[in-house]
Order: sequence, then C-alpha cells, then structure tokens
Amino acid sequence: MLLWTAFALMTGAAILAVLWPLRVQREDRLAGDAEADLAVYRDQLAEIERDRAAGLIGAGEFEAARTEVARRMLRAAEGAGETARSSDTRRRAAAVLALIGVPLIAGVFYLALGSPTYEGQPLAARLDARPGEADVAILVRKVETHLEANPEDGRGHEVVAPVYFRLGRFDDAARAWSNAIRLLGGSAARESGLGEALVAANGGVVTAEAKAAFDKAVALDPQAVRARYYLGLAAEQDGGKDKAADIWSKLVAEAPPGAGWLPTVQDALARVKPAGAVPGPNAADVAAVQNMNPEDRAAMVRSMVDGLASRLARQGGGIDEWLRLVRAWSVLGEGEKAKAAAVDARKQFAQDGAALARIDELTRQLGLGS
Repeated sequence: MLLWTAFALMTGAAILAVLWPLRVQREDRLAGDAEADLAVYRDQLAEIERDRAAGLIGAGEFEAARTEVARRMLRAAEGAGETARSSDTRRRAAAVLALIGVPLIAGVFYLALGSPTYEGQPLAARLDARPGEADVAILVRKVETHLEANPEDGRGHEVVAPVYFRLGRFDDAARAWSNAIRLLGGSAARESGLGEALVAANGGVVTAEAKAAFDKAVALDPQAVRARYYLGLAAEQDGGKDKAADIWSKLVAEAPPGAGWLPTVQDALARVKPAGAVPGPNAADVAAVQNMNPEDRAAMVRSMVDGLASRLARQGGGIDEWLRLVRAWSVLGEGEKAKAAAVDARKQFAQDGAALARIDELTRQLGLGS
C-alpha cells in the first residue's frame, strides 16, 4: 500500500510540474491583452480632449464621445475579468482531473489487470524458494550462506563444488572439493572432481597436485573414467604418448555401448596414435615369442588377432589393418572368419574403389572367393 501511495504522489507531482507553468503563462497572456485594450481607449480619450481644446468638436459631441469610450473601457475590463475567471475555472478543473483522475484510472486498471495482492519478495524470501523457482546464483548464495554458518558441513561443500565448476569458478570448486574430502573422506568421484577443477584452474595443465588426486581416484576405483582420462592427458603432456595411448586404448576397449565420453577419449587417442599407426613388437616381445613353446606361441598369436578384430569392429581402422586381419584369420585356418572380415572391410570402404580392389585381390590370393 505504501508503494502505491508513493507512485500516486509521484504521478501527481509530475502532472503539477507540467500544468503549473501553463497556468502562469495563460494568466500573463490574458492580463497583457486586457492592458493593451485599455491603453487604446486611454489614447482615444486623450485625443477627444485635444479635439475639444482645439475647438474641433462641440461640448455635446465631446461628452457623447467621452461617455462611449468610457463605456467601452468598462466593458473591456469586465470581459477580461470574466474570461480570466472562466479560463481559470477550466484550468482548475483540468488540474484536478489530471491530479486525481489519472492516478485513479491507473489504479482501477492495475486492480483489474495487475497483481496487487502479491507480496514483495526480498532476498531472504527468494533464498527460501523451491529450487525450481530460483536461479542458480540464488541457490549458490543460499548454500554459501549455509556454509558460512556451518563450515563443517561436508555435504554442503560437495553439493556446491560441481556448481562452481559449471559457473567457471574453478578455484572455488577446487576449494569446495578439498573441504568435502577433508570432512567426508576420499572417494573416486571427489578426488576426480578435485583433480578436474585443478586442471581447469591451471588452463588445462595436469599439475602434480591434480595428478595426485587422479591417482587416488584410480586407487579407490580402477574403473574411474574421468581420472583415467586425465592420467592419460598427464602422460601426453609429459611427452609419454605411448603411455597415453595405452591408457586411452584401454578406456576405449572397456567403453559400454553409447558411452557419452567415448568420442572425447577417441579424439585424444587419435591425437597420440593416428589411424594406421599400429606399433610393432619391441625386442623384448620378439625374444619372449621365440622362447615360447608352439602351443603358447599359437595362443598368443590368436589373442593378438582377436584383439585386432575386436578393435576394428568397435572403432574401425585403416585398409592395411583390415587386410592384416583377413590374412591372419586365413593363416590360422579360420576361413569363415577371414571371409567375414573381408565382408566387413568392404562395408567400411564401400566408397573407396582402390581399397575395394585391394580387398578383392587379397581374397583371390587366399582363395576366399568373392
């Protein structure tokens, strides 16, 4: 109600500020017009006096002329007063209408179309609103207010940490995760969150502190995807591309169908291990194979071929890898698997005439048919 009263008074003051100068100007103009008429009549009286003194008119004519001019002067004065009074009355009515009618009409429309019964919502009331009715900044402030009064509430720190991260407040996110770990104990999710916040706060660099958090996360949960991804990134940044490729390759191999994070890991893997760059065995691998008995050697070869087939089925590969798979199955005596691999290869390279020609030539050489 006080707010409405204030608005009404402000409206009235604004209207009065506009009408008052007009009122003064109108009165001044009326007064000026009346004074001009009276000046003309005074000049006429003076002229009649001069004519009488000069003997140009007689006494009767002099009295008649002076009486007529005097009558006109009185009528002009009375008319000016009546006009001024009438005009002033109209102006007063217009002012009253503007001062009272306009706010009254506005109030009627507001009562009919507005929401006069709604109470104002100060900050405290908005902080108490349901989550769906408050914006993120208000919710964050609500949690911060709670934590100021309850700094040992680990759950509160854990709740606000990821929100800080999404808002780009990475230092605050790292601090919140650290408090959550201190109060609630370590977990893979908390350690991963801390490490990720530290990486973001340092412009994408996996610092020693962040790597330590990721190592703890993997120790608590060997399947922690985020932590393993960042450990691969740490290896890449340290120049260990092979180590990074090994970490990310395992993540890709273990990815469930439709995993949302899989494209990110695949892109990272392609960065350190471009398609077709399949490393061969090192000297230790060759020595180990030579020392194996035939059964173990055959099992190892089959395991390698199975791994190649599994990888190509999941993420595809270059034409050389597909040809290697077809040849390997054929050498192992798995003709049906060789033919199936050739069919899959043709599907992947259906728009590549040169690749299709190489597949056809290999299957002809191996006697696998078309």
